[in-house]
Amino acid sequence: MFKYNESELEVATLEWLEELGYDIIEGPDIAPDGDSPERDSFQDVVLVDRLRGALRKINPTIDTKVIEEAVQKIAANASPNLILNNKQFHKLATDGIEIQVQGTDGYNPTVSVYVFDFENPQNNDLMAVNQFTIIEGQSNKRPDVLVFVNGLPVVVMELKNATNEDVDISDAYNQIQTYKQAIPTLFRYNAFLITSDGINARVGSLTANEERFMKWRTVDGNSLASPAEPQLEVMINGMLEPRRLMDIIQNFILFQTDGENT
Repeated sequence: MFKYNESELEVATLEWLEELGYDIIEGPDIAPDGDSPERDSFQDVVLVDRLRGALRKINPTIDTKVIEEAVQKIAANASPNLILNNKQFHKLATDGIEIQVQGTDGYNPTVSVYVFDFENPQNNDLMAVNQFTIIEGQSNKRPDVLVFVNGLPVVVMELKNATNEDVDISDAYNQIQTYKQAIPTLFRYNAFLITSDGINARVGSLTANEERFMKWRTVDGNSLASPAEPQLEVMINGMLEPRRLMDIIQNFILFQTDGENT
């Protein structure tokens, strides 16, 4: 059985992601006061330059002004309600962003701008960032690892120390619930959440309670992984391989409505 302390688990997580093709970035390096800043403020959770560059790459025939309008629509919070905000972004991500452009002879056609390249996953900008400080209101939080696709934080990972008997995977789940209250802007773009204490690993949706956070038992989708393999490594290789991640975002996220609740 593998036992990692928190810093070792973070390093291992980043190494596994790097093996899948993700660029690995230190959060402090791209902070507003970092050596290579990619954010104007600590409140920003979208890496706008990466988003803009990815949209241009994925939508090469779309005019620059239209791309810029798409960037603004993606970055804007649609609702103060975290779940509705997440639902609205998911629709943009899967259906495309429809933008009306000025045409000729009074005809103003609508064009679609696509956020992710689902057909060619490696065409997306893939990166993982550790220790990404976010300040929202009076809250200052720093999730352990964020997975970004095209400058958008689609996966939040919270890691705990297996060598500390007073801490377990429930503490990681509870920490994410704190983040949802304190820094809700982060979760507009979220596809799923991952928790681990270095021995156990669980994955759940944005709305899942702790009982609905589950193991991921396979890498290839056909056979169960060996119990000797670290659960978090199996989960990363099984869910965050770029093609599989794009498949999950496109086809396996469902919003159900019960009356006025989503």
